[in-house]
Amino acid sequence: MSEAYILPDVLPKGVVTLLCGSAVGKESARRGAYYAHPGNRFWPTLHKVGLTDRQLKPGEFHMLAHYGIGLTDLAKHEFGNDDELSSDAYDVEGLKERIRRASPKLVAFNGKRPASAFLGVRRLEYGEIGQFEGVRLFALPATSGRATRFWDVSYWQTLAHVHLKLQHNAPRP
Repeated sequence: MSEAYILPDVLPKGVVTLLCGSAVGKESARRGAYYAHPGNRFWPTLHKVGLTDRQLKPGEFHMLAHYGIGLTDLAKHEFGNDDELSSDAYDVEGLKERIRRASPKLVAFNGKRPASAFLGVRRLEYGEIGQFEGVRLFALPATSGRATRFWDVSYWQTLAHVHLKLQHNAPRP
């Protein structure tokens, strides 16, 4: 599509982990910042599990590149809750191309829905779910306040452990 993305990707070449959400939420679209709704656990979780050395604010999302983390969404041209997106909102081929360009070691989906759509499967479990062209794939419990009953920080802790190990072993530019 030729339309601009709702929010820009944070996708520097050689990023260790690419975090991929489903779509930008309404509050995030309004504020122009990822995971901006006050009920979203994203920013506190990144700090709690050790992926960032302090809790970043939504407007500081570009700083994630400093930690070897990239950000994108499967739906780049629509925003809202999953149940509000059109049937063709997800751009799996576009995400595959972004992964090829950035060459992350890991792609972690914030929620099962984008992970399922990417893999083309109906059901999957949380945790490591396979690979795409040598890139490890993880499905994590969604940080959205709407997904509270599925919340389990342990999967995010596992991701942080793998990310930090890979980041430590990555060659320095």
